[in-house]
Amino acid sequence: MVQVKPRNFWVLWASLLLALLFSVAPIPFSEHPQLRFLELGRPLWLALFLSYWVLVLPQRVGMLTAWCLGLVVDVLNGTLLGQNALILTLIVFLVLSLQRRLQMFPTWQQSLVLLVVFGIAQLVQLWLNALTGNRPPTLAFVLPALISALLWPWVFAILRGLQRRFGVY
Repeated sequence: MVQVKPRNFWVLWASLLLALLFSVAPIPFSEHPQLRFLELGRPLWLALFLSYWVLVLPQRVGMLTAWCLGLVVDVLNGTLLGQNALILTLIVFLVLSLQRRLQMFPTWQQSLVLLVVFGIAQLVQLWLNALTGNRPPTLAFVLPALISALLWPWVFAILRGLQRRFGVY
């Protein structure tokens, strides 16, 4: 088997850095009570971008990448160290487990599968928050999973276009 050197690998890391920035960037107008739903429904940007790169380049992006990026998110958000790392690693593990099937599905079916994957991750997040005493009072914890699944076709199309334009492999 011929070992292929990574080409334009910086695009992958730039996209993950952008997703990291989207994940921790403050949402404007979140101090108004009527716009609080914007903060509750923040998409799981890093999980979306990691899911794409794991589907496309599983030999380059994996659970170690998810764990390290999760630790960075934990430090930036000031959450329990390892909480987001565990969640992102779980998401990447589930996507890797379903990788061959997901690659055959059209994007709308991928969205449905990722809705379940992100929903499971949000349930684990809720459980961890309950253990630490930070449990949200409503069922709004599933809203980010739903919004992320709805954004999947656009994220997939944009990242696929970047991957093809720059020849990332």
